[in-house]
Amino acid sequence: MWLPGGAARMTNKKAQGFMSQDRRNDYDVTNTVQVSDPASVRDAVHGLFSETFPGMSFDKLWLAFYDFERLFTGRYPGYKGCDTTYHDMQHTLDMTLALARLVSGYEQSVEPPDRLGAKRAQMAIVTSLFHDSGYIRHETRDRDFSNGAEFTLYHVSRSADFLRRYLPEIGLAKDVGIASMIVHFTGYELDLDHIELDDPRDVICGHLIGTADLLAQMADRCYLEKCRDRLYNEFVVGGVAVENAKPGEYRVRYRSGTDLLKKTPVFYQHVMRERLNSKFNRGYRYVEVLYDGRNPYIDAIRNNMTHLVRIIESGDWSLLRRKPAVFLGVAAAVHEIEQLVATQLAEFKGAKLFADDSLLMPV
Repeated sequence: MWLPGGAARMTNKKAQGFMSQDRRNDYDVTNTVQVSDPASVRDAVHGLFSETFPGMSFDKLWLAFYDFERLFTGRYPGYKGCDTTYHDMQHTLDMTLALARLVSGYEQSVEPPDRLGAKRAQMAIVTSLFHDSGYIRHETRDRDFSNGAEFTLYHVSRSADFLRRYLPEIGLAKDVGIASMIVHFTGYELDLDHIELDDPRDVICGHLIGTADLLAQMADRCYLEKCRDRLYNEFVVGGVAVENAKPGEYRVRYRSGTDLLKKTPVFYQHVMRERLNSKFNRGYRYVEVLYDGRNPYIDAIRNNMTHLVRIIESGDWSLLRRKPAVFLGVAAAVHEIEQLVATQLAEFKGAKLFADDSLLMPV
């Protein structure tokens, strides 16, 4: 919840409760913001933005939150709404809140010439709100597709296309070029080292957006259950879990949701940490400015990984028993994606399968 004058820095009392077992499934790492509710996240972001950039208008960001909710709930003209159960509305809101915190911490950490400024920060926040818009099906252009997860391998490019169309509608046409590039820091479609931006501050925005995307996902209270029960399904539908190598032969990366989780610690050690520390230049540290040197996101991720390793070593998968709600715009999406997965996996029976241990997790 946004409290005027107190959004940018948590009190010590609240900070002590970061990892409380009382944290609710659809609340952020501090258990203070309901990240399944657009209005709650909008108000929290408003508080951070207003404190960081006093006197600056929030009108365009307010409108972006409004349009984000319409897009994901199926009320935006021409679009069907969100039907991807892992990349749902809660994930984007959680990520956008994390980004707003990173931006606020960054602005407090650097000298004026290196600060992003209100306009660039506004562009970054709008980009974060629509960084997964590429999963949303268009009613006519995408009528041959059954679920947004089918776009997994190229959803970021689709998100960039959406931003090119959308930003001029809210008076941000000048941001199209940068926004459509920095959104790629949330994905794996482009080599990040080959993204060329003239202003180093735009690169910083990309680093912060990519950081926020990873932090929000892996710090989610139900991250492990969501990977097993939802991300795996999206990977099957999107051609990531089992890839058609050539006629009659399939490359298997993840045999099940449990198999995906078994490989997650290696992904964390060798891919996620390398992106956070090297590709994104340890941007996560800017959160610590707001929390007296602590980082609730990193703490939550470590707790998740520790719990996962304990489960893998014990073999007791019953310890993953949380049942988080899903926040979609298509009512039948959960049942429909399960049917798609069952149908697709059935097609692999009798085919030649071979294992592939490459770490491909385009989350």
